[in-house]
Amino acid sequence: MEDLINKLYSKHSEKTTLPSPMLVDSFVDSLLSMLFPAFNNKKIVSKDQLIDEYYKTTKSLEVLLLHLERDLSYSIAEVVKLFFDQLPSIYESLLKDAEAIDNGDPAANGIEEVMRSYPGFYAISIYRIANTLFKLNVPFIPRIFTELSHSKTGIDIHPGATIGEYFFIDHGTGIVIGETSIIGNHVKIYQGVTLGALSVKKEMAETKRHPTIEDGVVIYAGATILGGNTIIGKDSIIGGNTWITESIEHNTLVYHQPELIKKNNSKLQ
Repeated sequence: MEDLINKLYSKHSEKTTLPSPMLVDSFVDSLLSMLFPAFNNKKIVSKDQLIDEYYKTTKSLEVLLLHLERDLSYSIAEVVKLFFDQLPSIYESLLKDAEAIDNGDPAANGIEEVMRSYPGFYAISIYRIANTLFKLNVPFIPRIFTELSHSKTGIDIHPGATIGEYFFIDHGTGIVIGETSIIGNHVKIYQGVTLGALSVKKEMAETKRHPTIEDGVVIYAGATILGGNTIIGKDSIIGGNTWITESIEHNTLVYHQPELIKKNNSKLQ
């Protein structure tokens, strides 16, 4: 038992202290509440109040980064500045995503409903925040963010994926988007879609393992698209429950045609 305790102590001594789930939730909530009134449980009545919210949010990010200070490529102050310099771009991208969802879903009753209640919008929001930090070489935290979103929505987007504008996730449960996926503009993805790798060998970590989805593609529920060399051409439609491991030319309809068997139930009794 003593040997085990010594081994455990050695590991605990070496371990990087990661931020708690509560701290991660706090930053995400404060940032989304500042950006979108639909997320805020109190009314902003002055610019000074909004500025105060802004500085609280920057401090919240600083607290997260303190746990990883020795592993950062930049100083904490530099990471915070670089992230918030890109916040206007993140905001505009998310407005376009919300617009795509509102315009594309007949059940949507406006942008505010989309922002507050659609799991797809929440998952996209967390991805765009995490992706910005991922590009700044911040370790651990981007993945912690997207796994927070995954646990809340059932949508698993790696922070390293590349996703264009006007991205529409409909329903969303069970969607998986791998690290090296590239998704263009005006793409629509339904529940249960996988953009995955043909091989999960560790030596392929630095290669493009996941597919490219060009502009205007619609991918229906349960479709699986695999491989780093697989390209789904512009304006194509991928039907539900399809399995694709090779490129599809632009403006192509791909669908799976199962055999449907119907019998009179009364004759079976």
